[in-house]
Amino acid sequence: MEKTLTLLLAWVADLVWGDPVALPHPVVGFGRLIAWGERHWNRGQGRRLKGALLALGLVAGVYGATYGLLLGLEAVCTWCLWPVEALLIFYCLAGTTLVREVREVFRAVDSSLEEGRRQVARIVGRDTAQLTAQDVRTAALETLAENLSDGVIAPLFWYLLLGVPGMMAYKMINTLDSMIGYRNERYRQFGCVAARMDDVANYLPARLTALLMLLVAGRVSLLRFVVRQGKRHASPNSGYPESALAGILDCRFGGPHHYFGQEVWKPFIGTNDRLLDTHDMQRAVSINRRAEVAMVLLVALWLLL
Repeated sequence: MEKTLTLLLAWVADLVWGDPVALPHPVVGFGRLIAWGERHWNRGQGRRLKGALLALGLVAGVYGATYGLLLGLEAVCTWCLWPVEALLIFYCLAGTTLVREVREVFRAVDSSLEEGRRQVARIVGRDTAQLTAQDVRTAALETLAENLSDGVIAPLFWYLLLGVPGMMAYKMINTLDSMIGYRNERYRQFGCVAARMDDVANYLPARLTALLMLLVAGRVSLLRFVVRQGKRHASPNSGYPESALAGILDCRFGGPHHYFGQEVWKPFIGTNDRLLDTHDMQRAVSINRRAEVAMVLLVALWLLL
């Protein structure tokens, strides 16, 4: 019962506040550690090995440090344990902040294209200077679908399997991939192990995310569409939640993007190349929220049983 209440408290806190701007965030610390390692090790010979050692060391370190912290609190200050666990779970959930950012992208691009480009640059890794208004909206919805998995479902999945230490380790894996998991000249060798770790960590959560989206939307009939279209994506995982949202909205994602000045073609997901609008965003946000609630309830029920 205590773990269920701790989870629900952390989730409600995320619903109310989102990422705490005024408080130090562990993921910011993760990013600084990764940047320091990349700056000092991503050079010379043996970059693949050095990148692997960095990734494995940081993930194991975060898991061990979190496990040790909670074990120590349980031994010397039992009443402190559940607030710390709740705080760490809260830090690992990013559903509310993502929804706010996507809403702001649509508000901004409805005001002006330049404002929309600046706003969407906050949540995507691609170059945004040449995006059309349709591209801006598409990028925001793709990110909304993908990060439902990365920012909500996957952390909860790993919490269910490995507790708070597993949840924190997952966030380190995800942060590693977002910073050094690119297939370009700079990161192809150094970040390849980090990228593979992220692929493995998200394999089941991404597919679970797509299934939850279909269930809460009442569109389980799209399951074959999701399986077929999800395989088209270059990522072994991202295509599944994206294809679920594309099927539900009857729209099309993918196409040409630019990363670090290089054009990258992503296979199209979906077939209806129609214009997207604010109503589509509102439907997508509703689906995200309902899928999030479904996952929280599933985890809470499992903990109770």
